[in-house]
Amino acid sequence: RTAPPPAPVLSVRDLSVRFRMRGGRHVHAVSGASFDLAPGSCLALVGESGCGKSVLASALLGLLPGNAETSGAAHLTAADGAPAVELLTADERQLARTVRGRRIGLVPQSPAAHLTPVRTIRAQLEETVRELTGGRAEPATADPPTGRRPGRRAAREALHAAVERAATRAAFPLDHLDRYPHQLSGGLAQRAASALALVGDARLLLADEPTTGLDRDLVDRTVDALRAHADDGRALLMITHDLAAAERIADHVAVMYAGRIVEHADAATFFGTPGPRHPYARGLLDALPGRAFTPIPGLPPELGALPDGCAFAARCARADARCAVRPE
Repeated sequence: RTAPPPAPVLSVRDLSVRFRMRGGRHVHAVSGASFDLAPGSCLALVGESGCGKSVLASALLGLLPGNAETSGAAHLTAADGAPAVELLTADERQLARTVRGRRIGLVPQSPAAHLTPVRTIRAQLEETVRELTGGRAEPATADPPTGRRPGRRAAREALHAAVERAATRAAFPLDHLDRYPHQLSGGLAQRAASALALVGDARLLLADEPTTGLDRDLVDRTVDALRAHADDGRALLMITHDLAAAERIADHVAVMYAGRIVEHADAATFFGTPGPRHPYARGLLDALPGRAFTPIPGLPPELGALPDGCAFAARCARADARCAVRPE
């Protein structure tokens, strides 16, 4: 008899985010997003800049600004008996102490802003290892002859080894650990941020443009490291513009346009046959150099001035009268 599928690590239902602006205006940054993310799987969330991808990730982490309003549900489960968390209604204390870093890891979109400028990468990794592993980097056994706990030297060596393992896992060069963030290239800063995100072995990892600034070889190494995180039974939500990286890593693809998820498909179907169904999703693939290399004409609409009907209609060769009706 076929075993039932595992419960999703993250279940998002009808998630919407809007920002209150001056003059009573509202910007609808995310509208009605719904998806499930199972353990051992990767969902690639793709789309042009400004479509709401990073706002969605910020909503899940409780990192939206004060003028944001959210609705819907985002249910985070746990495998270790810990209580489930409703992310959209959790308070800052709960998110800071039990969710961020521990149950959800984040590879940020702007690693240079995420890293502390006056501390070396080694110091930041050491602090993260101590905080997120509860001191497990230190030896827990006693010295046999005396019965005393190991000294500071042994604890320091264990912490040193844990930091190097974290750096190696993210392909961050060990001879750069004692450098400061301003001494790193954009690609190295991205790998440092990835190393920090992986320390806690969070059951869910949000990777927001984790391959920005990397050459192709390092893109492949980075996505393979993230894929290994998912293959260990964890879940990965990867936000990216890089469709080649998405094809390499993803089990499923969600395409976002003007704040809405317009297509959600199995990755093999999306990148293979029959391919995406939505004209925008198909246009993204056709713009790749290895395909038609034909860009989508025009620009996305402003989220604060969306049309009454389909937001893609003005750029779509297949638009007709039905596209003037607002999608449900």
